[in-house]
Amino acid sequence: MVEKVKLGIIGYGAEGGMYANFFKTKDERVKSDLVELVAICDNDPAKKDKVAEDFPGMPFFDNYLDLLESGLVNAIVTTVPHYEHVGMGIDALERGIHLLGEKPAGVYTKEVLRLIETAEQNPETTFAIFFNQRTNPLYRRVKELMEAGAIGELQRATWFITTWWRPQGYYNQSNWRATWGGEGGGVLVNQAPHQLDLLQWICGKPEKVFAKMTYGAGRDIVVENEVNALLDFGNGATGSFITCTNDLTGTDRLEIFGTKGKIIVEDSKKMTLTQLKKPEAELSENMAMEDVMKLFMGQLDADEMYTVTTEEFTQAFGDQHIEVINNFASHIVKGTDLLAPGAEGINGVRLANAMHLSDWLGQEVAYDHDSDQYLELLNERIKEEGKFDTKA
Repeated sequence: MVEKVKLGIIGYGAEGGMYANFFKTKDERVKSDLVELVAICDNDPAKKDKVAEDFPGMPFFDNYLDLLESGLVNAIVTTVPHYEHVGMGIDALERGIHLLGEKPAGVYTKEVLRLIETAEQNPETTFAIFFNQRTNPLYRRVKELMEAGAIGELQRATWFITTWWRPQGYYNQSNWRATWGGEGGGVLVNQAPHQLDLLQWICGKPEKVFAKMTYGAGRDIVVENEVNALLDFGNGATGSFITCTNDLTGTDRLEIFGTKGKIIVEDSKKMTLTQLKKPEAELSENMAMEDVMKLFMGQLDADEMYTVTTEEFTQAFGDQHIEVINNFASHIVKGTDLLAPGAEGINGVRLANAMHLSDWLGQEVAYDHDSDQYLELLNERIKEEGKFDTKA
């Protein structure tokens, strides 16, 4: 335990800048008695002047190792390109510095396992991951309902999340973006990690995956920007995950169907809960032909069969991210349970890897697939690009 978290931000871009701004503006939602920002690091020389302007007197580092060795920080958050998450995280944990890692935990499971093993070898340090959607009261409510059996046993879970429209200019802004060697993939590793995490957090891990993808649909890129995946949760329960970055109007709809009802989430704001008064199988088995005819004619009284309730949720900008930071600090200082333990970060990475591997092989693959085979095929794509070194 420490008296206070002395936080360093590595990467002063959009995300790092947003987190830093919570401290700059002295946002009252930040638990300042538990955490303070004490240093910023970025390898872009231009950021030094920006930090000096935004935070006069704030220690600035252009090398993250110098930050870790400075003695100024006892915790860091990493807002850097995906392939740097694991190396920086390991370097921090080995020095006894607490880690709040940005999503995804890494690009492929073999490297994330190394990060998790390092955390286990240094139990005095905290490893958390920035899954801010787990703080969303809507998804907390859905998880609560599923754990309480409000809609019975899972039968089907479908998430249609296509609200990630990205024009070509987005991909042109950096030579590492939308590459196998620089970013590690497309929509699955960049835009959709939160949903890949939530799907498993709420519904459980699938056993098998079959996916079809389009690479560079309407864009001059080589990675996936359109994904259609089928999930097998076992015991007859199935699911699907559909996402893309080329749908200008986009849809966000999660539907979870169970033996006793259904949960529908629309636009990550509104939840509709339908609960059957008896299990569906019992209603089916005991329905007389007279009632079947009423069903066909639209004369059946739905109120006798199920109830429907709707809940809407709103959050102020920054609530989710600040809650993650506060929880991270509270865990370090007070021992509060983590909302998103770092070891759980591998789940979404494994699912994304399984989807890639399924499409590359043209067959269904196990969720717990061969991680060596995945890395081998990823490296083949990195070699074809010819821009970056292969990974180990």
